[in-house]
Amino acid sequence: MNTKQNFLVLGAAAALLAVSCSKSDSTTTNTQPIPVSNPITPGNISGYVKGTFTTGNTYTITGDITIKKGDTLASQEGVTIIVKNDAQIFVQGVLNIVGTQDKPVSFNSDNNKPGSWGGIQCDTMVSSVTIKWANIQNTGGPDPAGDARKSVFVNSVVPCNVDIEDCWFTNGQDDLIRIQNGAHVTILRNTITCSGSTDGEAINLKSGITGDVAYNVIYSQAGTGVKLETNALKPIPQTNINVYNNTLVSNGWRRGQAEPGRGVSVGVYATAKIYNNIFVNNYQGLEIFTDADTSASTKYGNNLFYATQNTYQDTTQGGNLAISIKAGFYPSDGVGKPQSSDLISTGVGNQDPMFVSYDGKVATPNGATTSNDYHLKTGSPAIGKGNATYNNDIGAYTSDGKGNKH
Repeated sequence: MNTKQNFLVLGAAAALLAVSCSKSDSTTTNTQPIPVSNPITPGNISGYVKGTFTTGNTYTITGDITIKKGDTLASQEGVTIIVKNDAQIFVQGVLNIVGTQDKPVSFNSDNNKPGSWGGIQCDTMVSSVTIKWANIQNTGGPDPAGDARKSVFVNSVVPCNVDIEDCWFTNGQDDLIRIQNGAHVTILRNTITCSGSTDGEAINLKSGITGDVAYNVIYSQAGTGVKLETNALKPIPQTNINVYNNTLVSNGWRRGQAEPGRGVSVGVYATAKIYNNIFVNNYQGLEIFTDADTSASTKYGNNLFYATQNTYQDTTQGGNLAISIKAGFYPSDGVGKPQSSDLISTGVGNQDPMFVSYDGKVATPNGATTSNDYHLKTGSPAIGKGNATYNNDIGAYTSDGKGNKH
């Protein structure tokens, strides 16, 4: 993705959301059952749709569906949605998908292959987007021009709330979650694995976005795990995000030399608080670009950086470039610097976060399977070393039970 790309911002209205972005208490939100309103008959659907997918039923999307302005598409727990013909879900109104831990909502294509359906595309006037406890696989199917679509794309030009919690996302082909133009976001406890074919960020927030990105696991994204930018031509409202207690592993390698992916990047006048994150085997770790808001409003620390090997051979551009992973913990072309509260690997085994199970792979292909378990073993250096404003521990799995539930 071009870090200098600009997007339209609704200045005055969106500015109402650009208040000081202190850490919210949204990490403990409860999931309320979705009541039945206009139950949708199970079976094939396409065209304009509104109402409720009901518990235990299967729905097959045979062509693009649209939720019109003023309408709501909701889902109860335990619903299965199968998508055919590279169709997409186009949202102009309200999307309210709420599963449960025991009975998530499932979205997948009929052929179960990466990039085989169009994902969730939200219009410039979308009202709100809520997706909780959903398993969303194989998004990013091509648009009419042949380009991979984003998996969840919110492009509202009016302030709206986007709440994505406790979901699994696997095998998307471009940006996994991209939100722009003044939304307030709550992106918590999601697991994003092996997405982006040769490009794409896992969580890409642009142009005046505020909120929290916390307790997420992001593994093997083609580009950057969490990318933050503001519109260079309209720097107010700023993108202002709290990025804390995420676990970011093996990101950035499929895009490689073309534009190294980072665990977290902050650029184009964005600002952030970045604490308690684990960075392991990313192409680059934490990048604070020179064009970010580098005033006192951008703060970071208590992050753990680790590499299972000193160098990795990047062959993405046809060559064989040896990349020093440790040298990229804080990339030299940025202004970010190691903090005294950071835990930074300086030798073999030093600051190993001690995951329950981890194969140590630096790079994996789009669509790869993984059985890694990023919970922390007893004795992990990440336990008890977090910034207590966010959590006493570092990483997505914390001993207080507030972290990732997967």
